[in-house]
Amino acid sequence: MSLVTPSIDSRLAGIAPGFRALSILVEAAPITHPEVAAAALAQACQQMINDDVPWADAHLSGWDEVFKAFGAKPKRTPCSASALRKRVLKDGSLPPLDPVVDIYNAVSIRYAIPVGGENLAAYSGTPRLTLADGSEPFDTFKEGQPVVEHPEPGEVIWRDDTGVTCRRWNWRQGIRTRLDSQAQSMWFILESLPSMPLAALEEAGDELVNNLQRLMPGATAQVQMLTL
Repeated sequence: MSLVTPSIDSRLAGIAPGFRALSILVEAAPITHPEVAAAALAQACQQMINDDVPWADAHLSGWDEVFKAFGAKPKRTPCSASALRKRVLKDGSLPPLDPVVDIYNAVSIRYAIPVGGENLAAYSGTPRLTLADGSEPFDTFKEGQPVVEHPEPGEVIWRDDTGVTCRRWNWRQGIRTRLDSQAQSMWFILESLPSMPLAALEEAGDELVNNLQRLMPGATAQVQMLTL
């Protein structure tokens, strides 16, 4: 398994001082214990409701401020962790979607952290976090139909050589690199701000890897810490 090192634009230091992330590359194996995913998701939802992590509010508020700093409106387009947790607060749980997706959503909910999951085989070049110039294509759905949109100039995006893979830092993922259980090369990014303890970020990464390896014994993982 070759190591993939995403790049982070140094200009983002002025938008999100102290930003750090775990980049985790996983080579998949056959899924033999799908029940692991449903259990992890259910447990994360209950832990969030009954025994939430102490940094949750501060961390998600910090992401709101980061979004505002590059011109996004977090009430309209919140970070991915906020969106998931709001659904849990409303409904009490999340319905299972896909075993791999359920596992990384569980980590996002439990630790109040945006977690992205990508099919690395669909990438053109290396993932990079940068500021958009507005010309980059972003493939998504609108009213049930596939469309190509473009980010706002100055918007923080994840992208590759082809175009945008995730808009507004971690708000909405594109279709082309979307991850599911059929992928063989899986890339995960856990994104944190200083209000989340570093030890908690590392624990979240450990939980993600451990649950994936319980889901599909034989899967291998490489973990890197990324900082600005």
